[in-house]
Amino acid sequence: MTNERLQRLLLWLMTLGLIPVALSYGFMPEKTLSPLYGFSVDNINLRHIMRAVMGLYLGQIVLWFMGATKPAFRKPAMIGLVVFTLGIAAGRMFSLLLDGVSHFLLIVYLILELLIGFFALYLLIQESKLEKSG
Repeated sequence: MTNERLQRLLLWLMTLGLIPVALSYGFMPEKTLSPLYGFSVDNINLRHIMRAVMGLYLGQIVLWFMGATKPAFRKPAMIGLVVFTLGIAAGRMFSLLLDGVSHFLLIVYLILELLIGFFALYLLIQESKLEKSG
């Protein structure tokens, strides 16, 4: 499979895969986050923060969709994917150091973010090498 096709596939997977995550954080956080992670979303400030996080995720999803469907946006979308996944992974690792081990699903997210982020970075580096040699 070509580098371009792998990038498009990765962008599509992120686009479709993170829509439910984004909506779980912000659409009805009191209904989704409490049963899943065991904390109460019972005040307006926390609901506000969770909906802002949902907006951040949805904004990234739009960028990834644009990158998957429009060649001019592919490289910026891939860079955004690397920054997003590795940035969140760094925050999770910081939390592991300071706070200890969290919910199992959050550990799975960390592993996926590291794998996807470094794979996307690898694809960008390979693309850069191809551009220089071609």
